[in-house]
Amino acid sequence: MELTGLSFIGSHRGSRDGSSFQAFAPQTGEPIQPVFRSATSQELERAARLAHEAFASYAQTTGTTRAAFLRRIAEGFESHREELAQRAHLETALPLPRLTGEVTRTANQLRMFAAVVEEGSWVQARIDPALPDRQPLPRPDIRSMLRPLGPVVVFGASNFPLAFSVGGGDTASALAAGCPVIVKAHPAHPGTSELAAAIISEAVIARDLHPGVFSMLFDSGVAIGSALVQHPLIRAVAFTGSLRGGRALMDLAAARPDPIPCFTEMSSGNPVFILPGALRKGPAALAQSLFGSFTLGAGQFCTKPGIIFVAEAPQSLAFRDELKSFVEQAHPFTLLTGGIAREYHRATGSRANQVSLTAEAHLLSEGENGTEPFHAQAKLFTIALDELLRQPDLADEIFGPDTLIVRCGSTQDYLQAARALDGHLTATILGDEEDLAANRELIHILEQKAGRLIFNGFPTGVEVTHAMVHGGPYPSTSDPRFTSVGSLAIYRFARPVCFQNFPQPMLPPELQDENPLNISRLRDGKRE
Repeated sequence: MELTGLSFIGSHRGSRDGSSFQAFAPQTGEPIQPVFRSATSQELERAARLAHEAFASYAQTTGTTRAAFLRRIAEGFESHREELAQRAHLETALPLPRLTGEVTRTANQLRMFAAVVEEGSWVQARIDPALPDRQPLPRPDIRSMLRPLGPVVVFGASNFPLAFSVGGGDTASALAAGCPVIVKAHPAHPGTSELAAAIISEAVIARDLHPGVFSMLFDSGVAIGSALVQHPLIRAVAFTGSLRGGRALMDLAAARPDPIPCFTEMSSGNPVFILPGALRKGPAALAQSLFGSFTLGAGQFCTKPGIIFVAEAPQSLAFRDELKSFVEQAHPFTLLTGGIAREYHRATGSRANQVSLTAEAHLLSEGENGTEPFHAQAKLFTIALDELLRQPDLADEIFGPDTLIVRCGSTQDYLQAARALDGHLTATILGDEEDLAANRELIHILEQKAGRLIFNGFPTGVEVTHAMVHGGPYPSTSDPRFTSVGSLAIYRFARPVCFQNFPQPMLPPELQDENPLNISRLRDGKRE
């Protein structure tokens, strides 16, 4: 496909009237062709109105229709696998095997949502039949189910140019729910975004849907994204990125005359608690696995283990020495953008300055220096728990290949450490089953601190399954009741609607007595 650098406004392309920008190759820092054009305010208005118009018909489509649409998009991604991966590699420097796998992940999650809406039970249909003879007052016929919210704005993420971007999980779950989508493309990988948008637009045409079901707008700054969140026709927002960016969007959504839900995935340190059993299995192997996890993708995963709690013991000293050695031998990592690289250098420099002020905390080791502007060294910090409790901001997430070891006097200190944590996407416990049984209170505390608890694994790997939870208490996300990965993600973009005393022919098929779709429902509180 030939790249034009123009936005998608329904079935039409944007103009060249907006400001220009380009992507930059992280490996060289050089600009990449073509030149892209930011959407204009008029194009934003047209996309929002198209989405609003499309909602009237798209919200009424059957699960079978939406499933066919999602599968068509999945097929498009797979048929353009190499082209997508090559362009994403050029714009992000992420390895080609990782990116071809990301195409598969993107297609698979589209198919997962297709299966969910085709089966149909996700709408949570509930039927409480009328009780005309009930005393002292009769009960009316009451039926409810989930219905789509309306047009959704999705912000593409920097670190997953496919699976959390134009055709990623937010877009897939919103489309599955029956909501038109307007994507604000990430400026770091606009070529990849244009290719993905072309695939989705083709599927809209092929399935004969209203053109306003999908639009994608370019912008090198924040003006278009901010205006989308504030537009009165937009009904929900989905964002993956920084705490600063996510919080700004949350505030904009809440400040509207009609506030709307803003689902943001933001900041997470993903604490790891190392229990004695894990160290007995071998400090060297543990250090190697941990190093591989916090430097995976150059540490640019939202699930990077950035806080490691270790109780003082001879084996923990050996573990720290091994981890220190891995860091010192590490070659420079290439980060996604110049902005991310500058922020990594600023944040790690600030942490190094803070910890150097006390004998209880310091920069333990760092890797080889890089020479390119997008390069970053791996860094390992260590601090005593007491110092962390005095300066909790030392544990703030840093996007890049670093981690912080927190030295504890004993595993009993883990309870105090866990209680002091903010919200996180994940919390990991490493040990054996005896350790786990002896630390039930720690588990109970961590249930309140994270959306996913992991035993004897590492958090940098989020399976796309029905049971997955990729969410957690603030500041990891804006709403701990929801997930952005897995089939439960669809519930962000739906709301319950109740039908009272409606005649059978006027009810949605999901609520009719005959159950023509053969879905699972609750009748008088019992599964049928």
